[in-house]
Amino acid sequence: MTAWPPFPESPLAPEQWNRLQELSSTLTEPQARWISGYFAGFTAAMTRGDGSIAFAAPAESAGRTVTILYGSETGNSTALAKGLEGALKSAGVNAAAADMAKYKGRQLKDEQDVLIIVSTYGEGDPPQPAVGFFEFVEGSRAPKLDGVRFSVLALGDSTYEFYCEAGKRLDKRFEELGGERIAERVDCDIDYDEPAAAWSAAIVEKLKAEAAAAGASAPAPVASPFPTAATAYDKRNPFQATVLESIRITGRHSSKETRHIEIDIDGSGLAYEPGDALGVVSSNEQHRVAELLEATGLDGDAPITLKGDTVRLASALETYYEITQGAPRFIEQWAGLSGSSELQALATAEQTAKAEFLHKNHVVDIVRQFPQSGVSAEDFVAGLRPLQPRLYSIASSQNAIGNEVHLTINPVRYELHGSWRNGVASAHLCDRINQGDQLPIYFQANPHFRLPKDDNRPVIMVGPGTGIAPFRAFLQEREYRGASGKNWLFFGERNFRSDFLYQVELQEHLANGVLSELDVAFSRDAGEKVYVQHRMLEKAAQLYAWLEDGAHFYVCGDADHMAKDVEAALLTIIAEQRGCSAEDAADYLTRLGAEERYQRDVY
Repeated sequence: MTAWPPFPESPLAPEQWNRLQELSSTLTEPQARWISGYFAGFTAAMTRGDGSIAFAAPAESAGRTVTILYGSETGNSTALAKGLEGALKSAGVNAAAADMAKYKGRQLKDEQDVLIIVSTYGEGDPPQPAVGFFEFVEGSRAPKLDGVRFSVLALGDSTYEFYCEAGKRLDKRFEELGGERIAERVDCDIDYDEPAAAWSAAIVEKLKAEAAAAGASAPAPVASPFPTAATAYDKRNPFQATVLESIRITGRHSSKETRHIEIDIDGSGLAYEPGDALGVVSSNEQHRVAELLEATGLDGDAPITLKGDTVRLASALETYYEITQGAPRFIEQWAGLSGSSELQALATAEQTAKAEFLHKNHVVDIVRQFPQSGVSAEDFVAGLRPLQPRLYSIASSQNAIGNEVHLTINPVRYELHGSWRNGVASAHLCDRINQGDQLPIYFQANPHFRLPKDDNRPVIMVGPGTGIAPFRAFLQEREYRGASGKNWLFFGERNFRSDFLYQVELQEHLANGVLSELDVAFSRDAGEKVYVQHRMLEKAAQLYAWLEDGAHFYVCGDADHMAKDVEAALLTIIAEQRGCSAEDAADYLTRLGAEERYQRDVY
C-alpha cells in the first residue's frame, strides 16, 4: 500500500490512484510506452462544444528509433536516462528509456540506435540489477549488431582502480558485435553533471538533425500528468529538515558507536518507500579546512570564482569541495604546481597505482609530502572535485511512522599518517548535528530493492551491523500492511550485550508474529568468530525450502566482504540442497535475480 498522497498536490483521488497502481503493475514495456503516448494525446486534446474529449492518437516519429539502456543502483544513471529520453522526445526523436534489469537482450538485434548509461561498482562490476544483461551481452548468445549504432556514457569514481569499467566493457563489446558508434564513449567521475550534459546535448543535436531530415517534427511540449517529488527537492535543491532525535544505540562498552537518527520531513511533501535511500548534503569539518589552508599557505579569505559567483576560499572548501579523498585530477594538478618528478610520474601511471596512492593519502597528505609555496587559490581548487551528497539506507516505513525518516549510522573513523580521520557525512551526522538542527536532505528511489508486491511471499533478510536499516523499514511496512508472508532476519554484530541493534523492537516483532525467524551472529562473543553466512549454512535446508516456496532474498551492508561471503554461502546452500553443480547453482541464483527475488543494497 502506498502512502497517500503519492506525490505532492496529486489531483487523483485515493481510489483513482489505487486503480492506476493496479494497472501499471500489469503492463509490459511496449504497453507502458503506448499508454504514455495515449495520455500525452489526452492532455493535448481539445474539448469539443458538447463537453466530450477528442482523443489524439499517439504520433509516430519519423526517422530511427532510439533505446536508452540504463544500469543503476543509486539512481544516477536512471535520472540521466530519463532526462535524455525527455530531451530526445522534445527534439522529435522516437526515444524510450529501458532498465537493463528488465530489458530482453535478444531485442538488441532489432534496435537501431542504442544509448547506454551505466555505473560501475566494486572491481569493475556492473550494477547488480544489470548483471544479467552483461552476462547475456558478453556471452556466446549475444546477437550481431550490424546496422546498430551506439554510444556509452560511463559513470564511476576515479579514485578506484577499475574506473568506469562497466561502461568500458559494454563499449568494447558492442564494437566487437559489429555496432557503429554514434559518438565516442564518455567517462564521468562522481561530478558527472557537466560531461554527461555535454554528451547528451551532442547526441540530441545529432539525432534531432537526422530526425528532421527524415521528415519528423518536434512535438509540442506536454507536461507530465504525474509530477514527482523529485521535481521539488533533489541533491541540487535539498529540503531543510529538522533533526528530532540522535541517540546512541550501542552500549557503553561497545567498540563501535552506532546512532539512530530521526528526522522530521513534515511540510516537505516528500514521500519514500522502504528500500529507498536518504541523500544527506554535508559539509567538511572546519578544522579540516584549517589544516588544508595551513598546509598550502593559502588565505581563507582569498576570493575564488564558483559557479559565476565570488566566494571566500574557506567557505568553498567547507561546503563545496571534496577536501579529504583526492582524485587523479588532483595528482595531475599538484604535480604541475609543485614540480615534483615523483608526482609527475604517478600522474602518467596506470590507474591501479593512482588508486593505491590515493587510498593511502588524502589531499592534505599530498600537499604536505610535496610542498609548494606561492600557489593561487584558483589553481589549487582546480584539482578538487565537488563535494557529493552521501546516501544512506532508510530505516523506517513512512506508512508506519508518518512524516519522519530514520537512519542507522555508524561513523567512519580511522587513523592515517598518525592522525584520526572521519567520514565527511557520518561525522557530520554523529558529531555535529543535534536535536533541533537543520539538515539538508533529499530522497533517492531504489526500485531494485523493494518488498514483494505479493504480501503472501516469504522474505529473507541478511543485514549485519547498520545493514539492518532497510530491514527495520521492511518489518514496519509488512506489519502496517498486515502481510501474511513469513519474515526471516539474519543479523550480526560484534557483541551481544552492547551491539544488538534494535533488540527490543525485534523481540516485539517475534512476539507478535511479524518476524517468523531471527538468527543472530555475534563475532566477538566466542573464541571462534561466527558471521551471518555461518548462520545461513546452519539453516541450509530451511533456507532453501523458503526459496523454493517463493521467498525473496535481500542483502544489505558491506560490498567488499560481507555481501560476497553471503553470496558464496547462498550458492553453497543451493548446490548442496539441489544436489547440483556450482554452475547450476549460479544459474539458479541468476534466475532469482531476474525474478527480482535476489536483491542487494551494498556499499
